[in-house]
Amino acid sequence: MRNKKLIPFEVIEKAVAREPEAIDNVLCHYTGHIKYLSTYWGHVNDDIQDRLKAQLIKAILQFRFDR
Repeated sequence: MRNKKLIPFEVIEKAVAREPEAIDNVLCHYTGHIKYLSTYWGHVNDDIQDRLKAQLIKAILQFRFDR
């Protein structure tokens, strides 16, 4: 039985290979957490939200499996 909370390994491999659809899947998976982290006094700060998404994309593109 698969854990529904985890991103499938195949999607991670494709995201690291820079496939836009896979990167979007990863972003969608973390959307709720990103919104939670960018909420300040009950309001979502779009600048923080955009920065968190950019940092996640940067981390995906820098990730290597060979370490």
